[in-house]
Amino acid sequence: IDRLQRRRLLKRAKETARMREVEIRAQLAEKESERKSKELDEARDLQLSMLPKELPQVPNLDIAVYMQTATEVGGDYYDFHIGLDGTLTVVLGDATGHGMKAGTMVTSTKSLFNVLAPNPNIVETFHEITRCLKLMQMNKPSMCMTMLKIMGNKIQMSAAGMPPVYIYKRESQSIEEHLIKGMPLGTFNNFPYSVVESNIESGDTILLMTDGFPELLNDKNEMFGYKRARNLFEDLVDESPEDIISKLKTAGSDWVNGNDPDDDVTFVVIKVK
Repeated sequence: IDRLQRRRLLKRAKETARMREVEIRAQLAEKESERKSKELDEARDLQLSMLPKELPQVPNLDIAVYMQTATEVGGDYYDFHIGLDGTLTVVLGDATGHGMKAGTMVTSTKSLFNVLAPNPNIVETFHEITRCLKLMQMNKPSMCMTMLKIMGNKIQMSAAGMPPVYIYKRESQSIEEHLIKGMPLGTFNNFPYSVVESNIESGDTILLMTDGFPELLNDKNEMFGYKRARNLFEDLVDESPEDIISKLKTAGSDWVNGNDPDDDVTFVVIKVK
């Protein structure tokens, strides 16, 4: 009876110790999860703090922006710079991947843009960003980017692995679609990026977007698509930039049945007054 009682007590003690160990591990896992969540929140706050606090005030332009990240730390990025001569430089970027690596790429690109934005030569700016990113040796992350320079009624644009730039021309009531091919920044030195020029007049509207919007997938695994995105934009060109973005957001949300997107979604809409 004594041996049986001892075995029972030993078994009970072992079970109590095992449950205590499980409880301690759960507490440690919870604390670690809270720590990581706090770090991600701080990283997200840092990333959002680097986006423009106010949109540039240009007399003949009305500008609106929107960004929704798919994870705590997104890889999309937009920014503006007004030069001493009044030139407005607009960038829309999309870092490869998600999470902290993408956030680090956004941080690096933001710093480089602050220095290089005044350069009137877009291709030189792309080459310099690539050179600097390669020096950082961040293990293959890269940045897709569209850059515009608006000078009065003239616009220059180039792109590095981004969706088309859509420009609605009110006079002809048609949309110019500029698909400018180029490798993402940070991949190849001295890539021969091309620059496209166009004119903009009162009533014209420019749409920039990252691929997260046209590549939204619905419940049937069907992609929203670039053609549908273009047609929707064409239907909305008489709206204000804020209303255009609002209706693009609604269309995207309806397409995915209210679910969160798998990729970051960002829009920049510019209307000429």
